Amino acid sequence: MSATPAATTDADLMTGAELVLRALKEQGVEVIFGYPGGAVLPIYDALFQQNAIRHILVRHEQAAVHAAEGYARSTGKVGCVLVTSGPGATNAVTGLVDALMDSIPVVCLTGQVPTHLIGNDAFQEADTTGITRPATKHNYLVKKIGDLSRVVHDAFYVARSGRPGPVVIDLPKDILLARGPYTEAPKEEHRSYRPTTRPDAGQIRKAVALLKGARRPIVYAGGGVINAGPEASTLLTELVRRANLPCTNTLMGLGVFPASDPRFLGMLGMHGTVEANLAMHGCDVMFNIGARFDDRVTGRLNAFSPGSKKIHADIDPSNINKNVKVDVPIVGDAGEVLRAILAAWDEVPGEQDREAVAAWWRQIDGWRARDCLRYEQKGNIIKPQHAVRRLYEITQELGRETFITTEVGQHQMWAAQYFKFEKPNHWMTSGGLGTMGYGLPAASGVQIAHPDALVIDIAGEASILMNIQEMGTLAQYRLPVKVFILNNEYMGMVRQWQELLHGGRYSESYSDALPDFVKLAESFHARGLRATDASQLDDVIREMIAHPGPVIADIAVDQKENCFPMIPSGAAHNEMILGPGQQGGVAGVTDEGKVLV
Repeated sequence: MSATPAATTDADLMTGAELVLRALKEQGVEVIFGYPGGAVLPIYDALFQQNAIRHILVRHEQAAVHAAEGYARSTGKVGCVLVTSGPGATNAVTGLVDALMDSIPVVCLTGQVPTHLIGNDAFQEADTTGITRPATKHNYLVKKIGDLSRVVHDAFYVARSGRPGPVVIDLPKDILLARGPYTEAPKEEHRSYRPTTRPDAGQIRKAVALLKGARRPIVYAGGGVINAGPEASTLLTELVRRANLPCTNTLMGLGVFPASDPRFLGMLGMHGTVEANLAMHGCDVMFNIGARFDDRVTGRLNAFSPGSKKIHADIDPSNINKNVKVDVPIVGDAGEVLRAILAAWDEVPGEQDREAVAAWWRQIDGWRARDCLRYEQKGNIIKPQHAVRRLYEITQELGRETFITTEVGQHQMWAAQYFKFEKPNHWMTSGGLGTMGYGLPAASGVQIAHPDALVIDIAGEASILMNIQEMGTLAQYRLPVKVFILNNEYMGMVRQWQELLHGGRYSESYSDALPDFVKLAESFHARGLRATDASQLDDVIREMIAHPGPVIADIAVDQKENCFPMIPSGAAHNEMILGPGQQGGVAGVTDEGKVLV
């Protein structure tokens, strides 16, 4: 006979706030990014009385989610956020959508008015679950103390399983004050949410047969490979090298394949390289793993890689055939898919046509020879490309582990083009939502997770002001984050589109009345540096890195510089505008793989 469970006594009961913290501890949470308010004061009181979980006080709730994203993206763990009801929760929504679109695992605890006041327009009440339903992977409103610890465990499971994403737990204040028993995390498989991680063997064999038979293959790898863990990147590298496949990465996938490898074609998409975009257009077999055929990659859909057979491996079945119809769909974890493909490679009949693949590489090398990222640094005016390249080269010389975050705009694309990543989880940027203000709080989250690493936010002067208050967080916790501003005094990407697509009518894109960033840094107890001449750049970068605390380096760059290559809105992905001095100005390729100029 089974033993009868012991009766629950008052000594076994805990307040809701204590239950939350115990569940977080069991889930391995070490850091919470948050901002207090009345509805969550019971949790803050419980935090005060323990030392297992560290709390980082941000200056805005949006920044709390971005910090948790940076923490999660750089560690592979679930980021944790705590905000109050009403405006606290609504301020977090931008960060939640950002995490949803970029598949970042975050659990956000939101305060709520007591259960008996819900729906009565009480002070600082908002319909948080209604508002965040389209902004999250899942959300919960806890109405019974007996459900609380189970819901916390469920939320973490949902956030990190399958395609990762943000989950909200809305916590009425009376639930946090009530007393109830603790429920440990379940050991068995989840009852209702069991995403497919292991791919179908038949589909794997079809994919291998296509790849082995390809004359013009390409691998297109995205952030899903990074989410699958570092082993997935190792397996991808093994496959690409073993089969001598060209490999390109999405913006979110940078670092998943070593940038120094000659098989790497660079980033693809709107500001990707000529060789990556033309190889995608001219390939006969495309293997997409962990990417979602985003519009910034495909360009005009009816002209996207028209002659290729397409293999698409994704853990989220809703992504497959959503934007682009594929020939071999594979549902599964990226690491499991790559492991299965490598295991099946020698078992599937057929040999690669090495001569055809060699000819394909000669074609790609011809496109690569155009050197589409070439620029000229002449005179005193600092080219933004040169600033990023020197930042990369100097960090390489110093040999420190370096993590890069960005804001959003031209500087983000120059960072993606000129800063090279050899391994995953070292590049944090807002890809899907394109959230200005992401980089600084994300950098604080990365620095909390990696206190001895060099963390640099490559920023624009407009984007950095979106969450500049987070300099206060850097000061309070002595976080030595470096902010590297490419300052062209414009909302650069807006200005570029206005120049190229709107007749040079620069409507509201000039950033008038900018602050003195050196004095601003000093007002936040940080170091302020400025470079206005190319001869000053290296010294400023070295001084920025050497300073033991937070730094804002204001780099005055060419105001008129545009980011190329560029696929114009509505164009096909083989119709690229190239930069000044690039022969032909527009590049293209026919279905047979011939260059058009």
